[in-house]
Amino acid sequence: MANVYGYVRVSTLDQNEDRQLSAMTGVGISADSIFVDKQSGKDFDRPQYLRLTELIRKGDLLYILSIDRLGRNYEEIQRQWRILTKEIGVDICVIDMPLLDTRRGRDLLGTFIADLVLQILSFVAQTERENIRTRQA
Repeated sequence: MANVYGYVRVSTLDQNEDRQLSAMTGVGISADSIFVDKQSGKDFDRPQYLRLTELIRKGDLLYILSIDRLGRNYEEIQRQWRILTKEIGVDICVIDMPLLDTRRGRDLLGTFIADLVLQILSFVAQTERENIRTRQA
């Protein structure tokens, strides 16, 4: 039987993850299946994300609220998405972007649209990260 997981990330210790946790429980994920990191999205060297990737198996389902909660590095988001969906065989559902639900549109057109949307949102996530760093400087 497939397991269902949620991944939540906030950038700093003082940020509140309640909105993301609420979205996860709203789709029926139990608290013990939600992995939370309080760390920058610049890379994927995060303890709970790494723990999640050790547990997740082919056929499992991973929920994230939005693509920028997965990460904020364009190339790394693309790479992790490919590892999860193609190499491991996990389905991913991005709650805020229904087009990014790998359980739907498995034909060539659906895959093309999802890949295109993922590229655009990954670009936006990294651009926002760069803008945040500029404002903080």
